[in-house]
Amino acid sequence: MRLLILGGTADARHLASALHQTQPCLELIYSVAGLVRQPQVPATVVSGGFTQFGGLSAYCKQQNIDGIVNTTHPFSVTMGQHAEQTCHELGLNYWRFLRPQWQPQTGDDWRLFGTTAELLSALSSYQRTLLTIGQISPKEMALLNAKQRIWLRTAVQPKHELPPNVTWIKAIGPFAEAAELALLKRHSIQAIASKNSGGSSTEAKLTAARSLKVPIFMLQRPHFIGPVEQQFDGLVKRLQAWSRTPMKSLNKGNRHVQSHSHDQKH
Repeated sequence: MRLLILGGTADARHLASALHQTQPCLELIYSVAGLVRQPQVPATVVSGGFTQFGGLSAYCKQQNIDGIVNTTHPFSVTMGQHAEQTCHELGLNYWRFLRPQWQPQTGDDWRLFGTTAELLSALSSYQRTLLTIGQISPKEMALLNAKQRIWLRTAVQPKHELPPNVTWIKAIGPFAEAAELALLKRHSIQAIASKNSGGSSTEAKLTAARSLKVPIFMLQRPHFIGPVEQQFDGLVKRLQAWSRTPMKSLNKGNRHVQSHSHDQKH
């Protein structure tokens, strides 16, 4: 059986390793955008998306994919929609893994926002801010105060030219708390913009902000409709059970299955 893992996250890499160790007969294909780094995973790596193959649906047909597990970033919406639609059309199994969100702790000062525009507009009164919400368009950047000192931290070079008051910091997690504290102190950061990504890779900034009493302007996750997996071990077990199911027992016309906290039903 062939499983396509939509990756680009630490969760996806761990999933590939776990399945390779426990289900060596399961053939893994790992997809990554390839913008940051090439992953070291026990799988066939597809880099650069599926347009080069005529789209995701065409790729799945060409490669005889039996199922797709979406372990992309929690804020990655478009790819997930394409994957779910493809699985529905082709009768493939589909799973979506969303690691748990961060929860505010005692001493945190979080301001919650539903859109990037709302968040950036609210930041305009702060003189020294750190943005850790990924790529920002010129239109979004214009919502900030031109007199602000802004540090934009991303793993990939900004797609657009930055204003003179914006300094780009290239950095890839995981981040250590000591380094995050040093960064905030060095630039006298007064506020941080963050996505509620969850996970441990970038969590240190929250702890550092709590220690220095720096407010976090937190972008909430996009609303997701449909069952998801939030427990990594549970997802691994369900995929293991699926991979051991003889293909002949599957209903080829109705193999689109989404699992939640209960056992899968085929």
